[in-house]
Formats: sequence, C-alpha cells, structure tokens
Amino acid sequence: MAASSSAEQTQLQDMEEEDAGMEEREMESEEEEEEGMGVENSDEEEDDSSEDEKENEAEIQRLEEQLSINAFDYNCHVDLIKLLKQEGELFRLRKARQKMSELFPLTEEIWLDWLKDEIRLTEEEPNREKVYELFERAVKDYICPDIWLEYAQYSIGGMGSPGGIDKVRSIFERAVTAVGLHMTKGQAVWEAYREFENAILSTVQPPPGRVPSREEQELLKTQLERIHTLFRRQLAIPLMDMEATYAEYEEWSEHGVAETVVHQYKKAVQQMEKCKSFEESLIVAEPPKLAEYQSYIDFELKEGDPARIQIIFERTLAENCLVPDMWAKYNTYLDRQLKIKDLVLSSHERAVRNCPWTMGLWKSYLLALERHGADHQTVSDVFEKALNAGFIQATDYVEIWQAYLDYLRRRVDFSKESSKELEELRGAFSRSLDYMKQDVEERFGESGDPSCIIMQIWARIEALHCKNIQKARELWDSIMTKGNAKYANMWLEYYNLERSYGDPVHCRKALHRAVQCTSDYPEHVSEVLLTFERVEGSLEDWDVAVQKTETRLNRINEQRAKVAEKEANLARQEEERADQRRKAKAEKKAQKKIHKGARAGEKRRAEQDDYNDEWNDDSEQAPKRHRGNGDQTTEEYMETETGLFGRNAPPGYKPAPAGNKRAQQEAAAAAQRQNDDKPELRNDNSSVFISNLAYTLQEPEAKLRTLFESCGPIKQIRPVFGNKGTFKGYCYVQFESPVSVPEALKLDRQEVEGRPMFVSPCVDKNKNPDFKVFKYNTSMEKQKIFISGLPFSCTKEQLEELCKSHGTIKEVRLVTYRSGKPKGLAYVEFADEAQASHAVLKMDGMDLEGNKISVAISNPPRRNMMDKAGSNRTSDMMPRQVFGSRGRGRTQLSLLPRSLHRQSGPVSKVRNGTAAEQAPATAASSAAAGETKPLSNSDFAKMLLSK
Repeated sequence: MAASSSAEQTQLQDMEEEDAGMEEREMESEEEEEEGMGVENSDEEEDDSSEDEKENEAEIQRLEEQLSINAFDYNCHVDLIKLLKQEGELFRLRKARQKMSELFPLTEEIWLDWLKDEIRLTEEEPNREKVYELFERAVKDYICPDIWLEYAQYSIGGMGSPGGIDKVRSIFERAVTAVGLHMTKGQAVWEAYREFENAILSTVQPPPGRVPSREEQELLKTQLERIHTLFRRQLAIPLMDMEATYAEYEEWSEHGVAETVVHQYKKAVQQMEKCKSFEESLIVAEPPKLAEYQSYIDFELKEGDPARIQIIFERTLAENCLVPDMWAKYNTYLDRQLKIKDLVLSSHERAVRNCPWTMGLWKSYLLALERHGADHQTVSDVFEKALNAGFIQATDYVEIWQAYLDYLRRRVDFSKESSKELEELRGAFSRSLDYMKQDVEERFGESGDPSCIIMQIWARIEALHCKNIQKARELWDSIMTKGNAKYANMWLEYYNLERSYGDPVHCRKALHRAVQCTSDYPEHVSEVLLTFERVEGSLEDWDVAVQKTETRLNRINEQRAKVAEKEANLARQEEERADQRRKAKAEKKAQKKIHKGARAGEKRRAEQDDYNDEWNDDSEQAPKRHRGNGDQTTEEYMETETGLFGRNAPPGYKPAPAGNKRAQQEAAAAAQRQNDDKPELRNDNSSVFISNLAYTLQEPEAKLRTLFESCGPIKQIRPVFGNKGTFKGYCYVQFESPVSVPEALKLDRQEVEGRPMFVSPCVDKNKNPDFKVFKYNTSMEKQKIFISGLPFSCTKEQLEELCKSHGTIKEVRLVTYRSGKPKGLAYVEFADEAQASHAVLKMDGMDLEGNKISVAISNPPRRNMMDKAGSNRTSDMMPRQVFGSRGRGRTQLSLLPRSLHRQSGPVSKVRNGTAAEQAPATAASSAAAGETKPLSNSDFAKMLLSK
C-alpha cells in the first residue's frame, strides 16, 4: 500500500508539473504575441551563442573520444566535467562524474559540486537515499571536514522523518570521529553538532509559565547532559581558538565548569601550543607543503597518539594525493601499529586508486589483503587490476607477479599429492611466463626478468615441495636457453639444486656443461668441478675432469690473448692517428700565424711610409729621423696594446691625452709585465672560468662585474682579447675569497645577451688532467624526466607550469645550443621517482602548441670509449692547450716567420719580398753580450718593420 500510494503521489506530482509547464508555455506565447518581433534577440547574438555551443559540443565529443581510448586520463575527465557543467548537460554530467569516480578518488571540490547539484535535483523525500549513498562514497575518498559538514547539514533536512534525529546524531558522531581532531577545521564540526543539539533542546523545553511533566523533565535533563558532554569532549581536544569555546561553556553552564573539565582543557591547551608552530608553518607555506607536513608527522609519531597520527597523515594526503611515498608511509604505519582491518584495507585501496602506476602500493595491498584474511577472489581481482594499472618499468611486472605467486604458494597444502590450489599455482607460473614473453616484452622490449627469477623459484618449489626434480630440470634447461648459459652463477645455482634434491650423476653432468659454456668465470666453475670429483668421483672421472678443464682454460686464455692483442693494436693505431692529427693541426696553425704576421707587417710599413711621405717631402734626412720615431712609436704601441689586448684597445679603454700617451703606454706595459712576472697574484682556488660569451659583448669586464658582485668581493676580472683587439668570448673572475666560488658556480647556464654563460672551476689541466667540468649525470636518474619534441618557443616558465601538476619540481633545464638557441629538449627533475613516473604516464604523447612531445625517464646513452676515441673531433684526440688561469700570455703570440726561429739558418724573406735584415744583427748582438733573454714584441716589430 505504501508503494502504491507513493506511486500515485509521484504521478500527481508529474501531472502538476506538466500543467505548470503548459501554463508557462501559454504565457510565453501570449507575451510573444503582445511584444511581436521586437522581443527577439539580435541575429548576431544568436549566431555567437550557437557558434559557442557548437564549439563546446565539438570539444565535448573530442574529450569523450579521448577517454574512450585512454580512460585513465585524469585531466581529460576534469575538463569534460567542467564543459558539461557549463553547458548544463545534467544527465551527461552525472554520467561523466560517475565514470571518473569509478577510476579515481575525487577531490573535495569535485565532490562538493556534484553533491550540491544532486541535492538541487533530488529535493523530494523519496530520493534522499540516493544523496545519502553519494555522501557515503564521498567521505570514503578523503578525510574532508567540509564534506562531512555538508553531509550533516543535509541530514538535518530529513530529521522530520521517522528516525531522522537519530540519523543526524549518527552522522555527526561519525564526523567528529573522522575530522574532530583537525586542528584548524575540526572546531566547525563540533560547533555544528552543538547547534543541532541546542535546536533539539529548544523543542523539548516547556513554554514559560507551564510546569513540565515528569517525562518532559527527563527529556530536558537528557538533552542538557548531551550538550554538556559535547562541550567536555571538545575542550579535551587541542583545537585552534579553544579559549572562545571555553568562555562559551562557562557562560552556558549554570553550575560552572567542573575541575576535571578544567584540567583536561589546560592539558589540551598545552598540546595545542606544541602544535601551533606546525600549523602556522602550514598556513604560510606554498603547496604542496610536503616538507612542513613531514615535520608535523615526525612530531606526532614521537608523541605517539594513534588518532592524531592518523589525522595528520590524512590531512597530508588530502593535499598530496599523488605522492606514492606518503601513501606508503601511511600504509606501513597502519599495517604495523593500528592493524585495524577496515581502516588498513580502506587506506590501501585509496592509495592504489590515487597512484595506480606505483607497483609498491599494489604489492603492499596484496599483502594486506592476505594478512587480514580476505577471500581468494578479492585478492585475485586486485591482482588483475594491478596488471592493468600501467607500470612504467618491466621489472615492476616481475615483482607484482612474484608477490601474487608467493600468495598462491602459501595457500597450497603440499602434504597432498594433488590439490586445486597446487594446480592453480602451476597455472599461474605458466601464465606469468607467457605474460612476460608477450605483453611485457612487446611493450618494453625486454622481459624484465633476464635471470629468470620466476622460473628459478618455480623449479625450487617443484624440487622441494612437490619432489618433482624432473620438472625442475626441464625448467632449468629452459632458463639456460634464454642466454644464461654463459654465466657461472647460473650454472652453480643449478648445481646446488641438483646437489640438494638430485643425484651425483646429474651434478657431474651440470658441471661438465658449465665448464664448456661459461665465459665470465670459467676458472671458478673448473675449480668446483675438480672439488666435486675429489669428493664424489673415481680416478677416471678425475682424469676426464682435469682434461676438460685444462682444454677449456687453454682455449679461454688463447681467446683472451687475441682480444688483448687486438685492443692493443687498435689503441696503437688510434694513438698514431691522433699524433698525425696533432702534427697537422700544429703545422696549419703555425703557417696561419706566419701569414697573419707578414700581412700585419706589410700594413704597418705601408701606413708608416704614407705618414712619413706626407710630412717630410722637403727633407731627405727627416724621413729617416721620423721613421725612427715612427718605429719607436710602433714599438710602444705593440707593447702596450697589441701585447696586452690585441691591435685595438678593448671596449671601455680610454686613450690618454697626447702628451702623456707614451708614459701611460710604458706604465701599462710595465704593469702587465709585472703581473706576468708575479704569478702569486693569481689564485685559481678563488677564481672561476667564464666561457661561451658573445664575441660582440661590449665592455665584458663591467658587465661581468655587475653579474658576479652578488657572489662576493671581486679582486679582478681578466677578459681575454685576440690579436685584433676583439673579445674572445671567455675570461677569468678572481674573488677575494674562495668562499665566493660556489656562489659563482650557481650562475652556470645563465643567459647573457641571449647566450648561456658557462661557469666552471678554474683548474690547471696540467696538474689535474682528469678534471671533468661536465656536471650533469650520464646514468639513469629515475626522479628526472627527459622531454623531446618541444616547440622552440617553449619557455622554462611554461614548461614548469605544465609539469607542476604532477609533483614537486626541483629543477627545469631547457637544452640549448652554445648560441642559446633551443634544441626542443628539456630535463625536469621532480622530488622523487614516483612523481617523475606519474609525469611520464600523463605527459607522454601530449600535444603542445601543435607538437607531439615524447616524455621518458632520463637515461642518457652510455658513451662508447672506442667510438669516442675514433671520432673525427680533434678536440677529443689532441690535448687542449692550457694557458693557466690568466689565459694566453703575450709571449705565446709569435709574429716571427718560422725561418727566423732557426738560429743557424739563413735569413729568409718575408712574404712581401722585404728581407728581415735586422734579425741577424739583433741576434748576433744578443749572443755577443751573453744575453739569454727572449725577444720581446718590440724586437719582433723592429725585425718586421725595418728595411
């Protein structure tokens, strides 16, 4: 009858709604007739709205299609829900939320939006149970005070139904149990609970002037006691703003506050003061606040209150739900300390739903299910979900299979010759091998189990528990055919199995095969065979063993000798090629310097002759005197400018007035020579080497001083210039103290006028030939991802914004050419490998500005030393010329033709046909005076410029 009456009621309501709809349509038609065409919207507005609707619908269809391909695309689910809510597609919106909730725990915001929409849609009493079911699902995902408050408030709306008040109290009790210990938000739940009980109190109080009945007095007393109890329970918990609650209780209580309550309140205040600093640090910290939460967790673990430890873990995970390490720590605590079945299994389930790509969480979940006696079907279902979770490494599948096989093995009663569990175990072993060969190898290009650990375990189980040594031998034959026969440890493992469960015949057979096949440690295998024959074998067996081992070892030694000889020949050939390249490069460089010096001499002589002809047309002696002055000026010019900075003065160089020019040039030359003669003024320990700067950089010394002065006091900056006065793109920065060097190294790769500036330690390669400047790791870094295919317009900030949703980013590095132009590659380092793995799972294949990017764990290919040695780069073959901490010295620049370096040779002519006549005289006079001082730049200039 109740069902039929509710059905009739529903029909009546539908009819009323239909009538109301018809009335509205009639009114609308009347209004249109009255207002005419003037009430219609403009055509442009209608076109714009229809275009927006079409675009949104197309985007919705695209997102739905993408989810049909990859249902685990979290961001795609979120975008689809936002669009459907914007379009008002309530039915499709409900369906989209339902699908997402089946795959992922929903955030507090998504749940609250969903709940509020459902509350508006189902305001009729018969449909309240559906909303209750939705609330029950919401509170299981995360511990969220706001969802519990919304749940309690919604339940108050149904308190008029039978048992409604008890239901509201039950929900409030569950709420204060779940989030009542929340330091900052728990107070709101307690206050809402008290307000509800105060509302009930107002209904049971008799009106003024009427004496309450005995039953009313009992109800009033019970209700007052409930409120007293709520106050006492709240005041015993450390919460923010406890003082206001205590003052409210003092005012509300007619008989004052009991001593026990005061004592508990003071104790809670003391506890709150201990936690206050942690709460304040969480308030000011930026998300994800992992470091602050970890400090808070460590504090609560030391305090040892299980309820408080649980609530701080839950708070942490609500804000960091995609951090597998935090889930692992929480689950480990629950497994080892609380051991409450419902709590433990719920936490493990939420962990794998949040981080399905993390194998360790699935493995812990399987162990927890077995530990708490879950039925076999449940464990098997969880394992099947784990296989479909999408692990990022082949070895993860090996480990999850091992965990499941261990579980199946523990179910078997091996005292029975045959059982259902044993057959299931054998079937699972066979399936695991097929899965590794097909699914895993197809996806990763490797099985993840090169040593065949699963097959080894299966063989040992067959030999030990099932007494089936023949099956174990078959398995080991299969293991050896998978490329393991060349490893000594594999043969010794098989030998130990035969030694424990087989017979001497098969032991001997295994060792003989090992001697023939092993290539890594044949001596060790041979020794094991000889030891076995000493204990077990006859004389004939001993002779056979000795003969086989000697034959095998002789062959191995011959092979090793050939390989060593081949490597020596290759090394010698490579060394000869390197010598040839060094000689060719040196000759080419020397020839280039000779031509450059000859051209410079011609130019100087031509300029000087023009100068003399212009001012000395009337005198024959004047040109000679003036040419002598010119030579002297040229000598000074070369000494002060060419010798120090190249032909032209460096940027920022201000020439002195004409009258003082010669004096200043001499002073500069003297200062430079003094620095050259005092290497103690230079200190490599407090210097850094700057390179890859633009050759066109103006005033490099001033710009670098501005850039590096924040690192510490600067003693000197030494930019290096070429022969023509052009900046060579590198320099040395020397600080007052070595303490400034680490700060300066932090500026490595910083852009200077569009190019990455390289900053490296100043190290003398002559003293430290093995020093490596390259600072990046060349091996696998599981916490770092490598991104390729990026658009060249992508900036560091855009990439960081793209990646930060997947975890805590420690560093973003865009790879560029030396010119600063991007290569479309980048490295992003996360806080841990789980976050990096999640980023790979979510970002690989993503479309970014029309480019499909590839994302993988950072694993640079190993460098082959032979390939490196055989490369055509002369920098790889030839030792770099080291100029010390100051760069190239003046005396290393040769302006002299090669023939002049030979003391006994005839005087050669320079390229323009003028003889270097003064060279022999200068050399002879130096020799006659017994001087051993090398020629200076001025001497070279005289040789080149004199006739």
